[in-house]
Amino acid sequence: MILITGATGLVGRHLVRRLMREALPTRVLLPERLMRRPPWDAADPNAPALFAGNVADEEACFRAVTGCHAVIHLENAQWWGHRRDLERVELAGVRVLAAVARAARVGRIITLSHLGAAPSSAYALHRVKGEVENVLRNSGVAYTVIRSGVVFAPDDAFVNHIASMLRVNPAFFLMPGHGEVVLHPMYIDDLVEAIYRSLDRVRLVDSTVEIGGAEYMSLRDLILTIMRVTGMRRLVIGVPPYLLRWITAVYSGVLPRSLMTAQWLDILAVNRTAPLGSTYDHFGFQPRRFESTLLSYLPQRAHFLGLLRDSFRRRPRPV
Repeated sequence: MILITGATGLVGRHLVRRLMREALPTRVLLPERLMRRPPWDAADPNAPALFAGNVADEEACFRAVTGCHAVIHLENAQWWGHRRDLERVELAGVRVLAAVARAARVGRIITLSHLGAAPSSAYALHRVKGEVENVLRNSGVAYTVIRSGVVFAPDDAFVNHIASMLRVNPAFFLMPGHGEVVLHPMYIDDLVEAIYRSLDRVRLVDSTVEIGGAEYMSLRDLILTIMRVTGMRRLVIGVPPYLLRWITAVYSGVLPRSLMTAQWLDILAVNRTAPLGSTYDHFGFQPRRFESTLLSYLPQRAHFLGLLRDSFRRRPRPV
């Protein structure tokens, strides 16, 4: 039995569908408000069992982990949370999860982290991710930490938000810094496949692995690629990151949700790469290339509608 936390997030909902195709016995831990309309076919005989609660609720978490041999921990607040949300959802949550998993004798906790995660990082997202990793390493439960490059998908909050910002401004795009930061984008299906294969990789027990896609890309090249794929040519203007953080704070005060969040800027603050062959070395497959994958779905998306939907979507209530 496998328990998944954060099952309605980007990675979680793709992973649940992957495990359903494999007919693996699965549970998910969801707040009650999300149990009525899960983002998968609840009538499927391989659909996961639903447990009400969240990782901050020790009793609900213990009920969910009891009888599980593995926990895939994906609960996070990286795309919408303030700094206090990161600490409450991710750090406090993993402490509860580690305690109940140890009491229930869970075999292993697999969690998703970021390239660049470190407790000493100057950026809140990377620092909290690094502290989460340390909690697991010292939890007394076997663990696997998968650090990945920035994830892109047809329903992501990174590439799609860049495309939405290009759509709303026909003249220019404000880029953090000079665009020299190097990224290692990874397609969602490749990341889900890596998480799935980690369940059977005994050599990954008590280890931290770093993976990414098929190529490195500077931020400027990534933006130009999105422009080329969507046909939205704009003047790219480098802006000091601190100024963009101020603009983001203003947008967050006016709209329910800003497309460019503080955590979004944290991801773009430092180089985030893994060895190019790491996905094949650890999981035995080659990841997909960025531009050719975008061509399969990005030009067909309605980016202006996505802008309205994402800007006025209510922020999730913290757990």
